[in-house]
Amino acid sequence: MYRLVCVHCGAVYAPDQILYNCRSCGHLLAVQYDLDTISVDRKTWNQRPLSVWRYRELLPVTGEPVTLQEGGTPLYHLKKLGAEMGLPHLYAKHEGMNPSGSFKDRGMTVGVSMAIQLGMKSVACASTGNTSASLAVYGARAGIPAVVLLPAGKVAIGKVAQALMHGAKVISIRGNFDRALEMVHELCLSEGIYLLNSINPYRLEGQKTIGYEVIDQLGEVPDRFVLPVGNAGNISAVYKGLRELESLGFIDHLPKMTGIQAAGSAPVVRAIREGLAVVEAEMSPETVATAIRIGAPVNAEKALVAIRETGGTAEAVTDEEILCMQRDLARKEGIGVEPASAASVAGIRKLAEQGMLDRDETIVCVVTGHLLKDPESVIRQCEPPIEIDADMQSLLAALQR
Repeated sequence: MYRLVCVHCGAVYAPDQILYNCRSCGHLLAVQYDLDTISVDRKTWNQRPLSVWRYRELLPVTGEPVTLQEGGTPLYHLKKLGAEMGLPHLYAKHEGMNPSGSFKDRGMTVGVSMAIQLGMKSVACASTGNTSASLAVYGARAGIPAVVLLPAGKVAIGKVAQALMHGAKVISIRGNFDRALEMVHELCLSEGIYLLNSINPYRLEGQKTIGYEVIDQLGEVPDRFVLPVGNAGNISAVYKGLRELESLGFIDHLPKMTGIQAAGSAPVVRAIREGLAVVEAEMSPETVATAIRIGAPVNAEKALVAIRETGGTAEAVTDEEILCMQRDLARKEGIGVEPASAASVAGIRKLAEQGMLDRDETIVCVVTGHLLKDPESVIRQCEPPIEIDADMQSLLAALQR
């Protein structure tokens, strides 16, 4: 059994209500389970494939899920980069290996499944790119229409292509993501469309399984969990999931939740540094890491709790630091990620340089999206291919350049 509960005032709502905010105070909602009634053990989970639905006892979907076998993403030991940073236990959880190429698939398999369970006939979102791609994919899988609003000219072409190819109605607005979210929220409330941004508490339930998988893959709780922060849903979701494991007695402590933002879009970092109770919005966010170019993160309230309650921290990295780490992950570890994904590992490099980390820490960085999500940023950084005449002399000359 489960219910919807306001994270601020504690108001309780039935699980079948179509709600995104508390009617009493306007704050966000979370899914709360009766954990003492849940019967599951490690042996049961371990008999199932590593995936989102391995953990179905801690998910709200009661029927057959809308799934493309999401989850089960690889956990890589970053031996070379870890050695350079003096961190021998540094890992990357590559969420770009999900079906649509980002961590959003974890949320969408649950979110679209809940849309069907609740009798909704269409779904919608605002997006910086990955959410729109994932919604289009899972909407197509479920056979229901999907509508996505994008900030015009601000979304990587690979993500737009995914949304278009999978049949979503794609609408670009002359405004930023925060305005797109306001508009799609209003649209969903007025037209009876199911909103699947991270303001939707059910979508975040899928994303919390990142934390579950990491613990199963490592065989222990990491000392630090590091995530890029845009709308702040992912760090909030992982924290919630780990709290549930702790309550069930599956783990006995929590990792330090650490959020990394781009310097040009860092309202959560500013709130942590200045000890603010609430996040002050960044009105004109700018960064090459388009997936986290969000000035007013809707899950900021939850994220601040996650960071503070675990003794974690938040750090900002420049676009130059992000792109440098994107190249290093590719060329030193063979791991191709989009810019926003590289932010988590770039943040750890910065914290290590500042002396903020212990050498013996086991650190897991979530890299959230695949390299091919944003091919234009890759091309801009790299030398073009060498073009030669079709003869061996030209080939050997090119190799000697």
